[in-house]
Amino acid sequence: MKEINVIGAGLAGSEAAWQAAQAGVAVKLYEMRPKKSTEAHHTNNFAELVCTNSLRGNNLTNAVGVLKEEMRRLDSVIITSADKTAVPAGGALAVDRDDFSELVTKRVKEHPLVTVIEEEITEIPEGITVIATGPLTSEPLSKAIQAFNGSEGFYFYDAAAPIIDKSTINMDKVYLKSRYDKGEAAYLNCPMNEEEFYAFREALVNAEVAPLKEFEKEKFFEGCMPIEVMAGRGPKTMLFGPMKPVGLEDPKTGKRPYAVIQLRQDNAAASLYNIVGFQTHLKWGEQKRVFRMIPGLEEAEFVRYGVMHRNSFMNSPELLQQTYQSKKREDLFFAGQMTGVEGYVESAASGLMAGINAAKLAKGEAPIIMPQETTIGSMAYYITHAEGKHFQPMNANFGLLPELPERIRDKKSRYEALANRALAVLEEAKEQL
Repeated sequence: MKEINVIGAGLAGSEAAWQAAQAGVAVKLYEMRPKKSTEAHHTNNFAELVCTNSLRGNNLTNAVGVLKEEMRRLDSVIITSADKTAVPAGGALAVDRDDFSELVTKRVKEHPLVTVIEEEITEIPEGITVIATGPLTSEPLSKAIQAFNGSEGFYFYDAAAPIIDKSTINMDKVYLKSRYDKGEAAYLNCPMNEEEFYAFREALVNAEVAPLKEFEKEKFFEGCMPIEVMAGRGPKTMLFGPMKPVGLEDPKTGKRPYAVIQLRQDNAAASLYNIVGFQTHLKWGEQKRVFRMIPGLEEAEFVRYGVMHRNSFMNSPELLQQTYQSKKREDLFFAGQMTGVEGYVESAASGLMAGINAAKLAKGEAPIIMPQETTIGSMAYYITHAEGKHFQPMNANFGLLPELPERIRDKKSRYEALANRALAVLEEAKEQL
């Protein structure tokens, strides 16, 4: 039987190595630390949590809670280690970060089928390989991945606008229209009068910005300006940018509003919309406060806040299959944040699937696609089916799951039904493993 290379022992790489080894396949796990570190790491442990120690919600009324439960049922080394090193955090799963990464390191290193090799990989190896080197992939390997995928296939910073649950938009205040009525009406438009516009701009320029990490400063605003920086350039700058009203007459009045903010459909099911051109570095609480001033978004729920940070990630819709295999080379898998999943748990989940599928390939079996009704499957579906041109990383959220056959108005009940379906479908899918 063939052995597998896993490059990177972060959350995704540790999980991929564990899953492949648990499936009975020998794994060589390459990690460049401690010989070479990154600007964000402080220890030599695997699965080091470089930002928060929270793995977010643990309840089944929360999509990331459902994702964690799916992973527990699939013997995730990351989630079972997190459960063992948990600290009190209300409804969230937070861990003692040192105990957590030490436990993951110990379990993976002690697995009889895992051989850990401490060296930097600068080229993509031959043979079955999972690349899970994270958002701070070293420059030589980044260049090798870029050369393999083509120059357009790799981004160096994550500049994403906020994403909203469509069911929380006040549709009485917005209208469907494309600029100059070109093509089909594809955007929801939020009109503002002059007074609303200047109140909004005032709130935007005075809102609190998230601090930049030192290693993010260097490449930051390359070709992409945060909306609050644009607002600060001048009172009317946004009117010539993302808030331009030209060609967007309000069908109710027949007149052109003073300013318009456009919402673009973000997923095939049209349950999520993003705020066009509103990449931002505002703190999350400030985003909620300021962006709820937009007509129609007074009670909007944000499934993902806008972010701008350094984050090497691929154009997965163009490059990856739902199995996390490369479209160009079937024995090459990618996992973790570099695939466009966002968050600790999501990264580990992608590693879990890449590890399972790499092991299947090593055994001469067909890789599996997890059903879209599961959160783990919905993430794989989203990153491989989103529109490549506007692709940005995404967290697990219920908006990625197919709708239920019956409409449930109560949100908590709807989320419970989605969670129950996800776990039932997962149990059926486990029989293929």
